[in-house]
Amino acid sequence: MGKHYFLYFFMLFLVSEGLTKGVAGLACNWGLQSTHPLQANIVVKLMKDNGFNKVKLFEADPEALKALGKSGIQVMVGIPNDLLAPLASNVQAAVDWVQQNVSKYISQNGADIRYVAVGNEPFLKTYKDMFLHTTLPALQNIQAALIKAGLGQKVKVTVPLNADVYQSDSGLPSAGNFRADIHDLMISIIKFLRDNGGPLTINIYPFLSLYADPNFPVDFAFFNSTAAPVVDGSITYTNVYDANFDTLISALEKNGFGSMPVIIGEVGWPTDGNSNANIEYARRFNQGLLDRILAGKGTPKRRTPPDVYLFSLIDEDNKSTLPGNFERHWGIFNFDGSIKYQLKIGGGKGLVSAKGVKYLARQWCVMSPQASPSDPSVQESMTYACTYADCTSLGFGSSCGNLDPKKNASYTFNMYYQTMDQRKGTCSFNNRSVITTIDPSQGSCRYEIMIDLGKHERPRNSSAGRRPNSLIAALILAFMLIICGGL
Repeated sequence: MGKHYFLYFFMLFLVSEGLTKGVAGLACNWGLQSTHPLQANIVVKLMKDNGFNKVKLFEADPEALKALGKSGIQVMVGIPNDLLAPLASNVQAAVDWVQQNVSKYISQNGADIRYVAVGNEPFLKTYKDMFLHTTLPALQNIQAALIKAGLGQKVKVTVPLNADVYQSDSGLPSAGNFRADIHDLMISIIKFLRDNGGPLTINIYPFLSLYADPNFPVDFAFFNSTAAPVVDGSITYTNVYDANFDTLISALEKNGFGSMPVIIGEVGWPTDGNSNANIEYARRFNQGLLDRILAGKGTPKRRTPPDVYLFSLIDEDNKSTLPGNFERHWGIFNFDGSIKYQLKIGGGKGLVSAKGVKYLARQWCVMSPQASPSDPSVQESMTYACTYADCTSLGFGSSCGNLDPKKNASYTFNMYYQTMDQRKGTCSFNNRSVITTIDPSQGSCRYEIMIDLGKHERPRNSSAGRRPNSLIAALILAFMLIICGGL
């Protein structure tokens, strides 16, 4: 009898381990606007190694979707705004898009696609109503196409929206409502999502609150805030994230959608390109965010937390800098999957860097000792270099913002040289530059060496990641047979 009890509890332990492994996890955004992107299978391994089991893609990238196949990671695949008009005007275009970008990767690659994100923040005021008349029809046509493909129950539609689609005239969350100019459209979209089982997706950026308003209380942007709280009736708000989210919940309640499911599609903190975009603030914000997620903590009006997609997994050096230089520095990892700063991700674990990354030769392009930064040709060369390479770390308050003129020129020359894959002739600059094997990086300023896109490991068989579960199943079966045989 004692032996049977021991085997029973041991089997229960194994079942518990098998069922819980990979169920709890984190969600992230994986952006692809990089001159030297990490190989897709390396990124998927990076996500798995760091506990991410949900990912949002901004477009249906074939290599990303193939690598995600049978990975155990749930996928939200995005449709760029420039596709909204053709999808809105032609049902067959939506059918074709779903077939080529959803059905194909589910059936052929085993990708676990759960959502299609129709557009990306299409109602931003800066777009000047460009997508007002195409977002809902595109959403409707994609939904119809999913149903036609037999995926209506498995794959849900949503529209990732910026938090500027709602507001509060009083500044208190309880007064939240949708923007007057898009109020009726928002209600139509939310009703359509609800009727088809899709969530509302909202992007919240406390950093942008701080960036946009020099008088914004800095501490209120963080979760362990000591700033003066915002008192709204019986509720006290100690951070802008909770206040912002509950403004949305108030808007939903006012319009009869109090139980509408919500996803946080993007939230995070950049590390460069602005004086408030730095390692210290990013670590503080993202650790506070992760602590809440891991603790299952919601907001005062929604105690059950939503799915939260951290923005972003890795830096993207080819993103538009129109919103600000910080746009290229949202990643918790550098562009090559190396760790920027450490975070605790639960279970006593910290972040681990990407494996299998291959780099270009360990050499840098710097300004020649004989050249002068005041030389007009050097200035012209710097301007040229930064037209084709990312120099956003050189701005005021940024990681390389305090370089002397010579090192400043060297930084721009090297970024161009690396972006051009260290090709012959790309470190000339009118004979004002030389190649060195001595790393010129100093302090927080990193002189990059780019990924060698031609020297990566081949993708591994994704079934390898499932062997532990198979082993558990085999052990369970063996112990069941022992128990049954001894009865």
